[in-house]
Amino acid sequence: MSSRSIHQASAVGPHVERHSSAHVDHRQRTPVLSPVFPTPSPPILGNTQFWVDPASLPNSGDASEIAGNVPEYVKQLNNNTFASYGVGDEECFGYRVGRVVKFVEVNMQRSEEKRGRMEATTVAEVRVSKAMLNGAGMLHGGCIAYLIDNCCSTPLVVLGLMQKANGVGVTQAMNIFFHSPASMGACLRIMSTSVTMGSRIMTSRCEIFDKDTGRAIASAFLNKMQPTIQSRL
Repeated sequence: MSSRSIHQASAVGPHVERHSSAHVDHRQRTPVLSPVFPTPSPPILGNTQFWVDPASLPNSGDASEIAGNVPEYVKQLNNNTFASYGVGDEECFGYRVGRVVKFVEVNMQRSEEKRGRMEATTVAEVRVSKAMLNGAGMLHGGCIAYLIDNCCSTPLVVLGLMQKANGVGVTQAMNIFFHSPASMGACLRIMSTSVTMGSRIMTSRCEIFDKDTGRAIASAFLNKMQPTIQSRL
C-alpha cells in the first residue's frame, strides 16, 4: 500500500473523531469498559471524497473463512484493500508473495491502557517460498519490509471502517527490527495492531513470528498519512 501503488480517488481523507465509548466512574476515577462495542452498518462514503474508498474495490478472497469479532463485510473490505493495493496484478512488484498471504483473524477490542479507546488487530499467515529468499537461502529483508508495509496497514483500514472513517493512506515511514532468519517452508504469522489514528497521521505496529517455533522474525512500527491531492490546473 505504498504511495506509488495507489492511484485512485481525489482528496484528503476525513477528519477522524477521537471519542472513547468508555464511561468514567468518578468515585474510582478509572474507566469502566463495556465488554461489547456497537456493530456499525456498512459505511456510506458517497457524500465525502476519500483518498481510497475500500467499498469501491473488487472482491478478493472469502471473508467467511476469517475468524474474529468484526462484521464479515469489514473482513471482506480489508481483503479487497490488501489485494488491490498491496498485491495488484501479475506484473506488480511482490505479486508472487502478496497473492499467497491469507488473513486468518480480524478483531476489534477496547484498550485499557488507552482508557477504553478502540484498537484493531489483524492476523495474516504466509509460508516462505523460493520467491521470498535471498541468495543465502533465507527470507529476504526486502520481502519482510514488503509484508510489513502491507499487512501492518490493515488494522488501520479495519479501524477506519468500524469508525466510519477512512484508514487507507500512504506509507510515510517504517522502523523495522530484524530478530532472526527464516528459511524456506517456514510459516510466518503476521500480527498487526493499530496504535493511533489522527486526521492526518496513523500509526500501527507489527510482529512476525515463526508459527511453528514461536521465534520472533521481525517487528516494526509503521506510519501512514492521508495525502493532499493538489490540482495541476
